[in-house]
Amino acid sequence: MAYALRARRLGIDTYQQPVAYMRRDCAVCRAEGFEAQSRIELQCGANIVAAMLNVVDGGLLEGQEVGLSEAAWEALGAAPGMPVTVRHAAPLASFSAVRGKIHGRPLDEAAAQAIVADIAGGRYPDIHLSSFITACSGNRLDLAETIALTRAMAGAGERMQWPAPVVVDKHCVGGLPGNRTTLLVVPIVAACGMTMPKTSSRAITSPAGTADTMETLAPVAIGIDAMRRVVQREGGCIVWGGSVTLSPADDVLIRVERPLELDSDGLLVASVLSKKLAAGATHVLIDIPVGRTAKVRSGQAAQQLAARLEAAGQALGLAVRCVVSDGSQPVGVGIGPALEAMDVLAVLQGSAAAPQDLRQRALALAGGVLELGGRAAPGAGLALAAEVLDSGAAWNKFQAICAAQGGLREPPLAACSHVLEARHAGRVVGVDNRKLATLAKLAGAPRAAAAGVRFLAPLGSRLAVGQPMLTIHADTPGELAYALEYAQAQSNLVTVEDSS
Repeated sequence: MAYALRARRLGIDTYQQPVAYMRRDCAVCRAEGFEAQSRIELQCGANIVAAMLNVVDGGLLEGQEVGLSEAAWEALGAAPGMPVTVRHAAPLASFSAVRGKIHGRPLDEAAAQAIVADIAGGRYPDIHLSSFITACSGNRLDLAETIALTRAMAGAGERMQWPAPVVVDKHCVGGLPGNRTTLLVVPIVAACGMTMPKTSSRAITSPAGTADTMETLAPVAIGIDAMRRVVQREGGCIVWGGSVTLSPADDVLIRVERPLELDSDGLLVASVLSKKLAAGATHVLIDIPVGRTAKVRSGQAAQQLAARLEAAGQALGLAVRCVVSDGSQPVGVGIGPALEAMDVLAVLQGSAAAPQDLRQRALALAGGVLELGGRAAPGAGLALAAEVLDSGAAWNKFQAICAAQGGLREPPLAACSHVLEARHAGRVVGVDNRKLATLAKLAGAPRAAAAGVRFLAPLGSRLAVGQPMLTIHADTPGELAYALEYAQAQSNLVTVEDSS
């Protein structure tokens, strides 16, 4: 049975999960036996949304009102006082396959399709999503399950097609602060006349995702039609994948993976390749940084991940090539959206102060993409990429892409900063990527685009007592103090070997 209540916007941010609020003594709650955490279905006009129910005591709501979180309000297209029909949500049949997976039963094609369809349709609340992600974490997905899940995720949203016979893309599996090579690779490759429609994620567990960094320079939430126009005009783009409904189930999973901080080779492969397939790519280069404190910590783990990516790509008709790179320390100087954008601009503009490690890493990847896509002969990609960057053609192309996406802008500056100095003289022999990333996040990144860390003590450098090792940037004194307290409590954020 369905009951109608009056809609009330409560202004509660539950991120992307629709949540409804009803009084405990509401006639609907009592008649239907609704309890906190019940899955319910809301309907306002033609819009239907699955939501999680929270039960309220006291005077926040009247008995005939249903309170709506921001996500629920926007999804329903409601207005104050509009009638909202409330009923029990239909049974989540696909979750039986998740329970089976928890108990060791593999996911087949049908199960993967059903689960992904329900996730993309918004029918999985966060608690069920967490169960699915946990069931797939670690090495719990085999290659066949990974392929089935990738195919289901790629088919759940729109699929883009391009007139070019070869459409290239690149991806980094992450775990390396400051590694913003995409913002350099795309304009280099596009300036060579290739098609590179790049969709990128926001940060999951890092202080900045590619989309977060690009957003400090140009709009990234531009929609699929605008993305198509940008690529047709300039040959490439750098947009947020969440705004273009490509592999929409992946965007939902990423939202829940972020707080869980669970890694899974199978989910990583499905996430990466489903987005590439949906974006219309035919050839993909994937960077796998390896380091003691990177996401991938050993050469053996990197080779296993590369083998799975390449095998899944082959099964799905996608040419995938993986490169294993050094993940022992951050790339560039900036860690955080705006600080990383400043590094990118310095490289594009040929500044003498540009971080050379970022430049060289981006050139190597751009050269690999040019060779993989057939624009450069084997072994000749690096030289072509360097020529395009040094001539200014890549900078011109980047400006054109930004203009097509809505306009190039200056990255913001933080209001507060503090320099952390070396307490010991010696040579830097160790850097903890994870702790540096945590420090940048405590300073406010990526939520505060200008927040983060400027890292000034790369491996092999020699420090004197009192020499700056890093600078913390934050928008408020409180956030700066919070981050500084963490930094001062770490004994091995940067490991210095005594040179005496």
